[in-house]
Amino acid sequence: MIVVSASLIPFLEMNGSANEAIDLYVKALDAKVTYILRFGDMPENPEVPLLPEKKDWVNYAVLRIGDSELQITDNVTGSTYEKGTQITIVVQTDDKEKATQYFEALKQGGRVNNPLEASFFSPAYGNVTDKFGITFRILTKGRQ
Repeated sequence: MIVVSASLIPFLEMNGSANEAIDLYVKALDAKVTYILRFGDMPENPEVPLLPEKKDWVNYAVLRIGDSELQITDNVTGSTYEKGTQITIVVQTDDKEKATQYFEALKQGGRVNNPLEASFFSPAYGNVTDKFGITFRILTKGRQ
């Protein structure tokens, strides 16, 4: 019998306040920062230059709170940001086929925001909003 691991992780999208949120959660919830990548740490994309004031913004951070995980990012893509609607659920699995199954099921009656495909950080990553308006990031563990 093959056992597939999957977990649901809250993913918070901030508008330049991720560092402040991380500081709050470290103090208020005894969170431990287990990973953080800032936009300034990433390779520059000449086609999409990053403003200097956004180099310290958080591209991706993982906080451990007890037995749970919380992921946080700052929005630099220019997509619509509305306070109170920036919570997404990450469905993380170790099986690419299972990730595809999740993605295909969630997109029925919903909207594909980013197709499920390989990326530099995952063999299968996609973003989909289901028919109820809930956004899910489907992520297969590992690197391409």
